[in-house]
Amino acid sequence: MSKRFKLEETAQKVETAILVTVITPGVSDQMAKDYLQELEFLVQTAGGVVKNIFTQKLAKPEHATFVGTGKLADIKEYVEAEEIDLVVFDDELTPSQLRNIERELNKKILDRSSLILDIFAMHAQTAQAKTQVELAQLQYLLPRLTRMWTHLERQRGGIGMRGPGETQIETDRRIILDKISLLKERLKVIDRQNATQRKNRGEMIRVALVGYTNVGKSTILNMISKSDVLIENMLFATLDTTVRKVVIDNLPFLLSDTVGFIRKLPHHLVESFKSTLDEVREADVLIHVVDISHPNFEDHIVAVNETLKDINALDKPTITVFNKIDAYRVPIEVDAEGEEIPVTLEDFRNSWMSKHADPAIFLSATEKTNIEEFKQKLYEIISELHNARYPYNNLLY
Repeated sequence: MSKRFKLEETAQKVETAILVTVITPGVSDQMAKDYLQELEFLVQTAGGVVKNIFTQKLAKPEHATFVGTGKLADIKEYVEAEEIDLVVFDDELTPSQLRNIERELNKKILDRSSLILDIFAMHAQTAQAKTQVELAQLQYLLPRLTRMWTHLERQRGGIGMRGPGETQIETDRRIILDKISLLKERLKVIDRQNATQRKNRGEMIRVALVGYTNVGKSTILNMISKSDVLIENMLFATLDTTVRKVVIDNLPFLLSDTVGFIRKLPHHLVESFKSTLDEVREADVLIHVVDISHPNFEDHIVAVNETLKDINALDKPTITVFNKIDAYRVPIEVDAEGEEIPVTLEDFRNSWMSKHADPAIFLSATEKTNIEEFKQKLYEIISELHNARYPYNNLLY
């Protein structure tokens, strides 16, 4: 076997992983299952394959090792026997937990935040996205530097070694802080450039697609604007904002698509991507896309609304678009007498419309179902905003 072939074979090796989670009171077994399915999808998006899942029910995660010592011993036995490469935890680990678990398992450990950051780094294409991801990674890394340098001691004294005796970690912390400052300044420059671009687009009504990751926002953008934005069945396929000019019945407006949201989106990532999310914050109308075929879609709506609240964009006129109705699976609810009642799509639609004032459209972007209804509702809202913004133009017609 040639040396080159060996290198290619090594490069193509898929990392094996196990998932670990603690189920606390208030989290149902179904919720825990949904969360773990999402974590497995994250691992797959990053290029790994999940071999096993370890769960433990606790009042709260253990302070030192997240899971109990017995469970950690079970995990250690399994990863050694099966030669697992990666252990992924479905929560953000503290620096001390990360250090203790690594010391015990002697394997690569990732928590949910570091896994998401890795996926963002993999998908970042433009200078802005790369800068934002690098900033978030450094902010995540800074409090965790201690685990990287536990093998280093202070410099010994003696001839030529007298002085402050600065440790390697202190040097690295200063380097990272300087790099963070540099990246923040670079983002300010990019923000000013983006603000100029938005100003140059004129005063057209601006519409932004928002939603959980992988719900079909880019598909809807392509369908409405007749463009060719990347569509992949993976989480966070879109990081950079895409803006297209769209015309419906001679009424022009700007339609933007940006990064999808997710449960427990790392705080540093939200902070770093706030400049990208300016398109959402400055939009006149939001289209909140929901994957109604997902069993946990109502939790997804809550997660998106929480992020919109974080960036002060929750109070905008919103159209809720329930996408993927072609894949809707009829759930079963149990009434007070214990009887099982199937909840049809029409049942859910009637229930939703009775509880919410904002308009809602049920469609399938891939099957082109109810697209004209969606366009008509979008036209009505944009037309109303346009007439209010340009009353003089209305007199000309």
